[in-house]
Amino acid sequence: MIKTKITEMFGIKYPIVSAPMGPFYTTELTIAVAEAGGLGTLSHVTLMGKNSVTDMKAQLEHVLEHTDKPFGVNIRTARVQTDHKILLNQIAKWRKDNPKLREQLIYGVTSAGGSRTASKIWKKKAPDLHHFHVAPALWLVDKVVAAGCDGIVATGTEGGGHQSYEGISTLVLIQQVAQKYPEKPLIACGGFATPEGVASGLAMGADAVAMGTRFIASNQSEFHPNYKALIPPATARDTLLTTGGFGPIRLLKNKYCLEHGKVISKEEKIKQELAYDLDGFLEDLHKYMIVYTEGDVENGAIPVGQTVGLIDSLMDVDDIITSFTKEAESILKNLCSKIS
Repeated sequence: MIKTKITEMFGIKYPIVSAPMGPFYTTELTIAVAEAGGLGTLSHVTLMGKNSVTDMKAQLEHVLEHTDKPFGVNIRTARVQTDHKILLNQIAKWRKDNPKLREQLIYGVTSAGGSRTASKIWKKKAPDLHHFHVAPALWLVDKVVAAGCDGIVATGTEGGGHQSYEGISTLVLIQQVAQKYPEKPLIACGGFATPEGVASGLAMGADAVAMGTRFIASNQSEFHPNYKALIPPATARDTLLTTGGFGPIRLLKNKYCLEHGKVISKEEKIKQELAYDLDGFLEDLHKYMIVYTEGDVENGAIPVGQTVGLIDSLMDVDDIITSFTKEAESILKNLCSKIS
């Protein structure tokens, strides 16, 4: 068994976390990961015109009905994500009012924006909720630590979905964070989809690894079969960074991605956000929804990481978590045996 600060903190069996993948649902995936002994994470969903607050409450209740294991939730705190303060407060209230939710929902991860507001709200209203924040560069990790967050999710540019303008690789970033903040619980994200990846993340100083694309390509995820089917045959060269709702986003190359254009500058992105109107926002969201709900893999956006080049089949979530951890353990033991 591999024991780390993360497995001890959350009371989980394996040091593997499912990355949040909003705006898509990961409710069933969260249950499967939790039941398998990892840490499942509910996504901040903004699809299909539903009220995100009532929808999140329904997701939480569904998870509680189907597992008694610990799990987490993601809230995106970007400027354009106008519901995030409401959700931060509501999650704290729901946990206070529901002992079962308070017992199981023990991981709150914020992303795509600042960490300070979330930390202030949760430290005051949900002090027993372990608050982590996603950071793509060391200077942003400094801000996460200064804000008082309990842990760090360090994510490199290899990962799928929204990325940053920093362009720092996971390989470099994890080492930087582990060296500067060895006492902080650290989850490594971006580029992990194999037992070797799990072993390397732990060897670099992370306490767990988070995976997104590998879990999309699982039999238990809610993603459309057409979406899943694109992953095994893809290569690491088949993704591209373009501009998404919160900045750069890594997508699988298709008609939508290639027509969407290159990544615009940070300054241009801020101007774009200020000029957003509701129709434009909904049209952009529609490009994600048609992939998820209709399986339109030509005209919709398909977030995946470069790890598509490491995935050759769909797997059961339980097999991913248990076999990856056991093989990672063997890899690490083998390395130790070579030290004389």
